[in-house]
Amino acid sequence: MKIKQTVFALLGIGLLLSACNNESKLYPGYSVTPTGIHYKLIALGESNKKAEIGNYVTAIISYSTNSDSLFFKGVRQFQLTKPEYEGAIDECFLMLSEGDSASFYIQATPFFEKTLETTLPKFINPDDYMRVDIKLLEVSSEEEFKNQMAAFLSWINDFGEYEKVILKQYLDGQKIDVKPTESGLYIIPKNHSKGPIVEVGDTVTIHYEGRFLNGKFFDSTRKRGEAFQFVYGQKWQVIPGLEEAIGRMREGEKAMLIVPSHLAFGQQGNSNGIIPAFTSVIFNLEIVEVKKGTPNETEHE
Repeated sequence: MKIKQTVFALLGIGLLLSACNNESKLYPGYSVTPTGIHYKLIALGESNKKAEIGNYVTAIISYSTNSDSLFFKGVRQFQLTKPEYEGAIDECFLMLSEGDSASFYIQATPFFEKTLETTLPKFINPDDYMRVDIKLLEVSSEEEFKNQMAAFLSWINDFGEYEKVILKQYLDGQKIDVKPTESGLYIIPKNHSKGPIVEVGDTVTIHYEGRFLNGKFFDSTRKRGEAFQFVYGQKWQVIPGLEEAIGRMREGEKAMLIVPSHLAFGQQGNSNGIIPAFTSVIFNLEIVEVKKGTPNETEHE
């Protein structure tokens, strides 16, 4: 802890000096790196475990427009790679240690076209910056990650079969006779619409409520009072089960989804621990609006 406190002090001095020398002229209170990333540290964690290339990181990530309109927020786990270009989002993670929180402004166009390999959403102008807020929850070396996964998978080896039993009991108890899709997803339509069908590149606004098979809710856009909007077909936007269902629906349609864990939060559960491993979940989904975009079939594989 003393070491960390010393680091805090040094980092504070460093940030202060940095702010004096590299103060952002675009975003008050932010500094700017030589590669053009505007950054501001929000909170320091208590760990000295700095993120490095090759590490696996778990982070809460949110994306907002240059005017701070939120269009994505979620927890993601992935392996850090060498930044492919100056100002890449990878640089943001490499500036942080485990537990740190920070805010960044990066160029939007290279983020979508090079990092996400998709088209720039129509609600962002080509020269705009976008805001990225990151809380780095965990940093693991590749060896640590593999060891954790091996131990975890060994421990829960039988959970997959247990999930199948629980899911079958639920389907039988609810007298649900809808056949699953080829992937194993159950889609139970609540209505039909002649609105536009969702296609890759469309900006889609949805409302959803997620709950466990026992009826307990774990997430709801309606309770938050904020629909979720995203560009369909982009990486890391929604779980695979929602991705598949949305691609089969039209604007105005509602459906109940029964999503096995391999299409939801998998063998690990979600990163905040609310949804355990090998847990089937239910989503009540509504396609509120579909704004047609530019198709990019390569993203919808």
